[in-house]
Amino acid sequence: MINKITITMKRINIFFLLLLAGYILLAQHTVEWRYDRTGIYSKETGLMKSWPANGSELLWHFDGLGRGHTSVAIDQNQLFITGETNERGYFYVFNLDGKLQHKVEYGSEFVNSYPGSRSTVIPNDGKLYVVSGMAELFCYDMQSLKLLWKKNYAKDYGAENTKHGWHGPPLIVGDKLIIAPGGEKYNVVALNKATGDIIWSSEGAGVMSGYGVPIYLSDQQVPQIVVMMSDYITGLDISTGKLLWKYHHTNRFREHPNTPVYSNNMLFCMSSYGKGSVMLRLINGGRSVEKVWEMTELSNKTGHVIKHGNYIYGAGEKIDWDCVDWQTGKVMYSDKTLAIGNIIAADGMLYVYSEKGEMTLVKPNSQKFEIVSKFPITLGTDQHWSHPVIYQGVMYVRHGDALMAYKIKN
Repeated sequence: MINKITITMKRINIFFLLLLAGYILLAQHTVEWRYDRTGIYSKETGLMKSWPANGSELLWHFDGLGRGHTSVAIDQNQLFITGETNERGYFYVFNLDGKLQHKVEYGSEFVNSYPGSRSTVIPNDGKLYVVSGMAELFCYDMQSLKLLWKKNYAKDYGAENTKHGWHGPPLIVGDKLIIAPGGEKYNVVALNKATGDIIWSSEGAGVMSGYGVPIYLSDQQVPQIVVMMSDYITGLDISTGKLLWKYHHTNRFREHPNTPVYSNNMLFCMSSYGKGSVMLRLINGGRSVEKVWEMTELSNKTGHVIKHGNYIYGAGEKIDWDCVDWQTGKVMYSDKTLAIGNIIAADGMLYVYSEKGEMTLVKPNSQKFEIVSKFPITLGTDQHWSHPVIYQGVMYVRHGDALMAYKIKN
C-alpha cells in the first residue's frame, strides 16, 4: 500500500514538474525591434493600470553603455543591447537581474549627427544579428559569441549610407534574412540566415534605402515583404524578390524611420519632414495597392505609432499627440499636454516616452489624451529616443549610456 502511494506521489510530482517546465517555456519569448515590429507586447498581462505617485520601482540600472539609441532585445532570458564608445561599437549581454555577462566589440560605429548605435539587435534561432550605423551586418553565435559572418552594405551591395547613419534591423522569415541596402542591383536582398549567402536579390524600385525596416505580410495570396525605400513604398514576393507593386511616397530628405503598420489588408506608412502618412489597401491578392487616405498631420521622425482597436495613436511633428481613425484618417484629437516621443502598448495601455524624458502611462481613448501616470527618467545621457521594452512585467528603458529596469507588474 505504501509503495502504491509512493508511486502515485512520484507521478503527481513529475506531472507538476512538467507543468512548471511548460509554463516557464511559455513565459519565455523572443523580443526584437518593437517586440515583433508592431510595438504591441501582446504576451504581457496583469500589468499595473496606474503607477505609484513617485514612479515605478527601479529594480536595477547599468551605466556605461556608451552612446546609442537602440532598444533592448531579449532571448533565452538574456538582454542584448548596443552602444558606441570612442567610435567603436559594442554589444552587451545582461541577465534579467542586470548583471553584465559579456561585452563584445563589433566594429566602427556612427559618430556624425547624433552619434551612437542605432539598430536594435535581432536574436533568432541561436544567433544574434547586429547592424552598425556604418551599414555593416554581423552574425554571431548566441552562446559562444563567435562571429560567424559579416556583410558590408556598401562593398557587398553597392549601398549608400543614410545621412543619419543606418537604422534598419533585418527581417527574418523562415531561413531568409531580409535586408534593404538600396544598391542599384542589390536593392533588396534575401540572405541565408545561417551562412549569409544570397538566396535572391532584387532591383526593387531602384532607389536608395530610406532606413529600410521591412515587415512581412503572410496573409496575402502572394506572401510578401513591405519596405519603405527613399522614394517608394514597395511590396516584394518573399519567395523570389519580384517587385509586386510600388507607391511613390517621399520627403525632402528621402528618409522614413518609422516601421509600417499592417492589419487586414490595410497598410499604414508614416513619413516625416512634412510629408505625413498614407494608408494603402492591398488588392488583387497583394499584387497591387490603392490609396485609402492621406494626411500630413500624423508625421514624426522616431516615435512610430500604435494601432489600438480602430484607432492610430502617435506623435505628430507639430508638438502634439494625435488619435486618428484607422479606416478614414479622421483626426479625433490633437493634444499638446505632453512633449512628443515614442509609443508602445501592452495589456490594454499605451506607454509613451517623451523627448523630455517623461515616462507616461496613457489609457487608450479616442476622445481625449488620457494620462494616467507619469514619472521622469533622470539617469542617462543625450536624447530620449530609445523605445521602451516590456518583458515579464518589467519595463526596460535606455537613455544614452544608461539602461534601467522598472517594475510595472504587482
